[in-house]
Amino acid sequence: MKMSIAVVFSALSFGERKLTKYARVAATAWFGRSVLIKLAHILERIGLAMVGAAGGLYVAVGMMRMDNDFFRNEWIVLLMMLYGGFGFYVGIDLPSRLAQTVESTRSGEWSLGTDAAAIASGAGTFLAASAVFLSVGIIVFDYIMRDGFSVMVACCWAIGTSFQIAAGAIGRSKVIVEDGQ
Repeated sequence: MKMSIAVVFSALSFGERKLTKYARVAATAWFGRSVLIKLAHILERIGLAMVGAAGGLYVAVGMMRMDNDFFRNEWIVLLMMLYGGFGFYVGIDLPSRLAQTVESTRSGEWSLGTDAAAIASGAGTFLAASAVFLSVGIIVFDYIMRDGFSVMVACCWAIGTSFQIAAGAIGRSKVIVEDGQ
C-alpha cells in the first residue's frame, strides 16, 4: 500500500511539473513583455542619456575655465553634452540577451565579443565618471587648474565615452549575429 501511494504522488508531481511548464508557455505566449516594463526601460535609457549629457556639461564647463578661446565656444559645450548623452545611452545598459550569453559560456572560455563589450563598458564608465568627478570638484571648489590637467580630464572623459559607444556597438552586433538577423 505504501509503495502505490508513493507511485501516485510521484506521478502527480511529474504531471504537475508538466502542467506548470505548459502554463508558463501559454502565459508567455499570451502576455509577453509588459508594456510597463518596456516603458520603464525607455525611461531608464533616457535617464542614462541625461546623466551622460550632464557629465559632458561638467567637463565642458571645466574646459571653459582655460584661457583658450576654442573651449569657450558654446558649440563645444553642446557637442560634449550630445556625445556624453549618446555614449551613456548606448554603452552602459547593454542588451539583456548579451548578459545571458555571458552566463552561458564556460568559466574558462574566452568570448571575444561578449567579454570585450563588458570590459569596454566597465572601463569607459569608470574613465568618464572619474573625469566628471574631477570636473565637478574643480568647479565646486573653484580651483584653477593648469591647462594640461584640464586637457587630460577632457581626454579621459572622451576616451571613456568612446569606450562606452564601442561597447554598445560590440554588444548589439553580438546580439544581432546570434539572433541571425
